[in-house]
Amino acid sequence: MKAEIISIGTELLLGEIVDTNTPYLADQLALLGIDLYYSSAVGDNYQRLLDVFQRAWRRSDIIICTGGLGPTQDDLTRETIAGLVGEEPVVDAELKEELVRFFTQRGATMTQNNTKQATLIPSSVALENPRGTAPGWWVEKDGHLIIAMPGPPSEMHFMWTNQVLPRLQKKTETVIVSRTLKTFNVGESAAEAQITHLVTSTNPTLATYAKPDGVYLRIAAKAANKEEANKLISVMERDVRDIVGQYIWGVDNDSWETVIADLLNKRKLSLAVADSFSGGLLAHALSSESVAEQCFRGGLVAKSKESREALGISPSLLEEGDHGKLAMEMAAMVRRILCADIGIGIEGYIETTESAAVDHIFIAVESEKAGYHTVQNHSRRHPQMKARSGYYALADLRTLLLTQ
Repeated sequence: MKAEIISIGTELLLGEIVDTNTPYLADQLALLGIDLYYSSAVGDNYQRLLDVFQRAWRRSDIIICTGGLGPTQDDLTRETIAGLVGEEPVVDAELKEELVRFFTQRGATMTQNNTKQATLIPSSVALENPRGTAPGWWVEKDGHLIIAMPGPPSEMHFMWTNQVLPRLQKKTETVIVSRTLKTFNVGESAAEAQITHLVTSTNPTLATYAKPDGVYLRIAAKAANKEEANKLISVMERDVRDIVGQYIWGVDNDSWETVIADLLNKRKLSLAVADSFSGGLLAHALSSESVAEQCFRGGLVAKSKESREALGISPSLLEEGDHGKLAMEMAAMVRRILCADIGIGIEGYIETTESAAVDHIFIAVESEKAGYHTVQNHSRRHPQMKARSGYYALADLRTLLLTQ
């Protein structure tokens, strides 16, 4: 089957928002074994929308569109699909009742223009959208399939996962299962070079993706059922772990914060962070995870010389400029101040040369109770090193926790 993606909204063409829906859907279609040949973006104009849909109708089996399902006059996706297939939209009583209930539960009154979100055509089936007011459409006619989903990514992702994907899997008569192995401290090209002979596999497939928190290795298998697909994945995963297992820190929905919090909670250890480099990004990330509430004591951001002196860092050490020693002192200081078992200190500076700017990050992990003290220097030219400093710190902490 051949698919085509249409992203709808004038704001896309004006550069006011970035289209993240198309890459997401392209990735999902590849997992289903559905070929994606075309994608396009079009503004909120009926005739231009109709032209794009007519072209897609002529050359593709599946048309997937996002956006234009709202209540305003410039939301024209439903009208365009209706015009394409020659059917008249009619208000569906059940959908309208659900919309009224949605607004009532939130203490709001549904305005008349929202009624258009409760319309259907004879060839369409409504796709539930519990995260918003705009139901999607699943339209089947003359051997073609049109799938219309909301533009907001959170609504679209939920609808795709819960409404669209199960329907498409039935049509492809296959089950697609994937597992993502998350690695750190190995580059994307280096990771792929080590597993080149596995990347050429067609089922299961293995692909690498560079992310801010490491390189992801996604294994995807196609089979008649989940059991068979999982068996294929398990064989591939074993081979991957044999090669790059030392770099793997998580799987699927794991995050660095949840992985570290789980290790700390199991060992009944608490953590505090002092940061003079990233502005407290690691402390913010840990504070956002409910699983870290038991183990994360808090964080201190001390950027200036005066603030670090106020926290107890000696002026002589600051004058000396030894960032490794400073990171260790910051780790020990925050551990004492916030009464934690483990302290992390993050220090760093940016070295500007004629050719490039290089970030030098010093991560110290200090624990009197556990009996370890370490400083790691991570120097690299990378545009996201402030954000990555937290991942380096958690990676160093994870290594120590696993070896103690």
